[in-house]
Amino acid sequence: MRASPVTPTVDFEAVGEQHGFLKLPYSRDDSAWGAIMTPISVIKGKRDGPTVLLTGGNHGDEYEGATALSKLACWLKSSVVHGTVIIVPFMNYPAFRAGRRTSPIDAGNLNRSFPGRPDGSVTEKVADYFQRHLIPRADYVLDMHSGGRTLDFLPFAAIHVLEDTGQQARCEQAMRAFRAPYSMRLLELDNVGMFDSAVEAAGKVFVSTELGGGGSSSARSIAIADRGVRGFLTNAGVLECKLSEREQPAASATTTLLDMPEGNCYTTSEHHGLLEMCHDLGDTVKAGELLARVHNIDRTGEKAVEYFTQRAGLLAGRHFPGLVQSGDTIAVVADVVEENIQVS
Repeated sequence: MRASPVTPTVDFEAVGEQHGFLKLPYSRDDSAWGAIMTPISVIKGKRDGPTVLLTGGNHGDEYEGATALSKLACWLKSSVVHGTVIIVPFMNYPAFRAGRRTSPIDAGNLNRSFPGRPDGSVTEKVADYFQRHLIPRADYVLDMHSGGRTLDFLPFAAIHVLEDTGQQARCEQAMRAFRAPYSMRLLELDNVGMFDSAVEAAGKVFVSTELGGGGSSSARSIAIADRGVRGFLTNAGVLECKLSEREQPAASATTTLLDMPEGNCYTTSEHHGLLEMCHDLGDTVKAGELLARVHNIDRTGEKAVEYFTQRAGLLAGRHFPGLVQSGDTIAVVADVVEENIQVS
């Protein structure tokens, strides 16, 4: 296969802290010999240990991961690391700069572009580099998401159900170590080309998140992301010594385990209009209960279309903001498996 056009300006084998770029040549009107410069940090300790890949900004309108990983790159030192930590806060850098879910260059959704192509579009070239050069290096991968501009979620860490039960158990342990208020066994409606699937197929420990939404972040969601990253690193065994009191997570916490076992966890709009949610995130709903109304915005005097829950459970996600289109996911209802699980 053709070599990747992406060139790292960091040395993955060098001990210490490095902050550089993944350089992808990109000729365009305003820069004939230009390049896309995606920031990357590599923190490698003197002692052997696993390699952890931490990513944010897979979608460019999701900010908790990008913020937490930018902060981590500032304070994490090689003196406390066993092994290597690779940090890419803005994975789809063009999308992140534009504040969009997909790239403004080629409309590429990076999380649907794997395994990518070295001779493909810009987004496919980025996916190819991760597929062939970063995923093979990693033992643990944390890819941090939130709802972006069109969804809002309860804050949860997530894994998928895998055929390899040993890999599944390691992923679940890492998910709990993230110590989010909720932990989800997630059913993806569209998993073709996902970063998640590429990492899992390679046999790695993989955890994702959904930490809020609405195209912004909050003090609470950032705090969950900060604490979760440290918990994930501790579970992986890359932290050599005790962190300072300022950097330490709380001594203990609880999480609620959720499951999305079937497609009817999702409610899809068949109309466009003004969305009126009849329940808020975190509400417990019964099967057949009124979930939302979609009001006609083309004329007055017409009754709203009502949507009802297809199953009982916890409202874990919802469409954001107020206008909805046919085909949009209105809401996600998850099963509550176990509440107030102690994690440390």
